Amino acid sequence: MKLSPESLEAFAHAASLGSFSAAARQLGKSQSTVSEAISRLEIDLGLTLFDRTGKSPVLSAAGQALLGRVEEVLSASDRLQRTASALAGGLESRLTLVLSDAYQSEHFKSRIMQLAERFPELEFECIFAENADIISLISSGRATLGLLPVEGQLLPEIDRAPVAERAEFAVYANPGHPLVQQGDIESSQLAQWRHLGLNTLSGSAQGPEWQPVSQIRSWSAPNYLILLDLAVMGFGWAVLPRWLVDAYAADKLVELTLPDWPRFQALEVVWSRKRPLGPAGNWLRDALASHP
Repeated sequence: MKLSPESLEAFAHAASLGSFSAAARQLGKSQSTVSEAISRLEIDLGLTLFDRTGKSPVLSAAGQALLGRVEEVLSASDRLQRTASALAGGLESRLTLVLSDAYQSEHFKSRIMQLAERFPELEFECIFAENADIISLISSGRATLGLLPVEGQLLPEIDRAPVAERAEFAVYANPGHPLVQQGDIESSQLAQWRHLGLNTLSGSAQGPEWQPVSQIRSWSAPNYLILLDLAVMGFGWAVLPRWLVDAYAADKLVELTLPDWPRFQALEVVWSRKRPLGPAGNWLRDALASHP
């Protein structure tokens, strides 16, 4: 059984306004057209939707039971039309942003809220990865935009733009670690203890070039949150984003006092030239790259 959208719309308006004539004025149709549409709907459903014995039509028990369902159908139809119109206008069907844990901005929430308001039909996904894994996700088409600490040489297909904010990194260890007991230390002393370093799922060690190195075999993980956990458990020292430690391990890790630390790292947003950004992607790229 196929129900006419016009009949559903006439029924919903009449139920809401309590009058066939008011519904007709709202819809820009004649009262007879609205009345006939509702009568056809009643015939199709095999139910009486309005009690017409009084001066004004009143929803029957069946009409009351079905009104919510009809409104759901009309709402779904409206969403379908808006989505189709947005896609026809060039809006991408899906936008995936892959973020490094190095990035933390008090303005990120407002930018995502603006994205939702500007592009209500957009399907948006946010995932986390680091360095080479971000580039791999962009290159493969799995992600649309990436936000990460500035990389060196990138693949020719990857384009980039600087981000206004910077990431702050410091060196941390468990309070019981011998390096903490030594107080002020030199960077050369780190080499005597296990380093907890960033690695990627693609298999290439991708910690920043300015990170200290260790002469002892290091332990590695594909993201900073795992490195933080390993440091909390006392397995070694790690270079971590300050915001991450402040948020999840402020009382469990100690910042080591070293010359030239903490350090600030520039950030950038990246995307693939092979896959032109749609309206939402272009807007989000520019929003991330702009000053708050």
